[in-house]
Amino acid sequence: MRRAAFACAARLAAVLIISSVALSAQPSPQAPAHQRRLFPPQDLGLLSAPDRDDWNKPDLIMDALGVADGATVADLGAGGGWFTIRLARRVGPNGLVYAQDIQPQMIEAINRRVQQEALTNVRTVLGTPSDARLPGGIDAVLIVDAYREMDEPSRPQVIQELLRSVSRALTPQGRVGIVDFMPGGGGPGPAEDDRVRPEEIVTAFEAAGFRLQSRDAVPPFQYLLVFGKTTPASARRQN
Repeated sequence: MRRAAFACAARLAAVLIISSVALSAQPSPQAPAHQRRLFPPQDLGLLSAPDRDDWNKPDLIMDALGVADGATVADLGAGGGWFTIRLARRVGPNGLVYAQDIQPQMIEAINRRVQQEALTNVRTVLGTPSDARLPGGIDAVLIVDAYREMDEPSRPQVIQELLRSVSRALTPQGRVGIVDFMPGGGGPGPAEDDRVRPEEIVTAFEAAGFRLQSRDAVPPFQYLLVFGKTTPASARRQN
């Protein structure tokens, strides 16, 4: 009897061990497959490669958005401020640039860079994932290589709320420019699985009340989408 009880207990223990191993091999429900991955502040040096002007083509992008002297613009997801500096030079002392990011470390890095460049026309803004926290009266908003960090597929409402907050900050003729890496591998951008197809961005913007105005290549690695605010049907009839 005692041997039978011992054998039964041993079999039960074996079942429990096997079950425990099987459970530990299952993916954790706390770690969704698609989760926002923010650019690490300690890697900011990678964003200032000597050849970035050659392939990112900031002048071409600013021309397409109509960024001119005296304009008020925003750099959303500004990171370390590489593009912020170029926007500030383009709009000049009569213009204004809002450099926005959701990481305090990035805001600190931008402030240091602005001081080093002796620029007086840049204001930093600490936003949230769902609210850009931009003031009104903005002529153009630029999102460069950062859309994939803002979009969280497991919570689509977040990007919608963010885009609507951007819309509220824009003037009626304001524009939003999205610059990102073409699908597929190659170039200095992220891995193929981390790239965003232009069609996904267009769908998200249209749902938030924007319309696509233009789509252009930024050769050799990137594309540019320019959006404007959708004109209400009533306003179109009055015109």
